[in-house]
Amino acid sequence: MNFFDEYHPGLSIDCVIFGFQDDELKILLLKINNLKKWAVPGGFLKKNEEIVDAANRILQERTGLEEIYLEQFHLFGNLDRNEPSHAKKLIENGVIPPSLEAWFLQRFVTIGYFALVEFSQVKPSPDILSEDCEWVSMKHLPDLILDHQKIIDKGLKALQNRLRFQPVGRELLPDKFTMTELRTLYETILGEKLDRGNFQRKILSYGILNRLDETRKGGAHKAPYLYTFNDEKYDQSLAQGFSRIW
Repeated sequence: MNFFDEYHPGLSIDCVIFGFQDDELKILLLKINNLKKWAVPGGFLKKNEEIVDAANRILQERTGLEEIYLEQFHLFGNLDRNEPSHAKKLIENGVIPPSLEAWFLQRFVTIGYFALVEFSQVKPSPDILSEDCEWVSMKHLPDLILDHQKIIDKGLKALQNRLRFQPVGRELLPDKFTMTELRTLYETILGEKLDRGNFQRKILSYGILNRLDETRKGGAHKAPYLYTFNDEKYDQSLAQGFSRIW
């Protein structure tokens, strides 16, 4: 029995996995074996598997995490996304055996998901076609295979659109954070500066934060208060959306 007999032909899943570290938005990428090319984590759909289950399986295998926030954002199926030369390069560089050429030469439609994870909790793990799995800054992306740059760009746009109408942060920040850290996250995702006072008033008006009695020690200025997310209000905002945008 061929290894790929259990997988649906011509259908794949690609995941843009976002994390936040040192005031930078990062994504998890795979370095392909014997190639100077990188790829977003992905995989194939098993014939008897729900699509969202396949996406969660792929994410769990790459990050070691379960119950990750996951959102489907686009279907990539243009004819020009198929490059016959890609399969030949994989064979020439020993990434796949010649017996798998036909599988990788077929036209693939891929389902794009983006995922949000807390950076420090992830244990990056490469797949069988890759030699490394690393966090990479969105500001300095390496050379990517096929249309994976387009997949990343659309994934970021989907995240930006979500942030304008729904809360973001619970999955990307540690349990306790300052208002400045939350605002920096929003600024980093949106790629624009936000007025400090307006941001604080607006984010507090949604009721999704709990201010703690604790402060962040060790800074040169007055110690800022720490916050956590109010899970009940946060989930309501996810379901209902915000009435105002940033």
